[in-house]
Amino acid sequence: MGGSVNASDLGQVAHDMTLWGLFLQADWIVKLVMLGLIVASIWVWAVVFEKVTSLRRVNRAADAFEEKFWSGGSLEQLFQTEGERPTHPMAAVFGAAMREWERSTTRPNEIPHNAGMQTRAERAMGVAVQREMDGLERWMVFLASVGSVGPFVGLFGTVWGIMNSFSAIAGMNNTNLAVVAPGIAEALFATAIGLVAAIPAVLAYNKISTDLARFASRLESFSTEFAAILSRQAEERV
Repeated sequence: MGGSVNASDLGQVAHDMTLWGLFLQADWIVKLVMLGLIVASIWVWAVVFEKVTSLRRVNRAADAFEEKFWSGGSLEQLFQTEGERPTHPMAAVFGAAMREWERSTTRPNEIPHNAGMQTRAERAMGVAVQREMDGLERWMVFLASVGSVGPFVGLFGTVWGIMNSFSAIAGMNNTNLAVVAPGIAEALFATAIGLVAAIPAVLAYNKISTDLARFASRLESFSTEFAAILSRQAEERV
């Protein structure tokens, strides 16, 4: 009447096959791998959100700035309102060139149309572009690292978990699927988390890198055009 409980029944009772159960029953090293990957995944999404919002913000600011710049107003007035305390990359590039222009044109015995002035302005804008892009590209290495390393970290957790599972199976002298499956499932869960962290990181890295390269090209194009404008104005002042 009471019946006996076989080994497979014990395996089914002892193991919770939910995701939370797989995590709790995993080896402590596998748990550390899972926790590290979960933290990395959360961080990836935080970086993606920050980059997407930052790129939208700087592109909107650049659109507004270029509208003012090409409206035909005074460059000196625009410098006072936008360039002295820049709040976005394009204004910072503009401000760097204008500061060099003002230093060159206010020096005694300085020839405004001297090629050295244009060279210094171009160099100042180049430095400003690099500095602004360095700020925008912050944490991109992290996305690339998670995208490339995440699956291997998860695989390490899987290999470690499977090694422990087979060691336990050898000690029990029982190869019943109900005994083998839970330990292998716990181990494979680590690889799944690694992929969950890595796949969005790779996709986000490719998309954001393309957008950053496009914005950098926009800044460089503006620098080239503004350098030509400064050169023409220097010639007109002679």
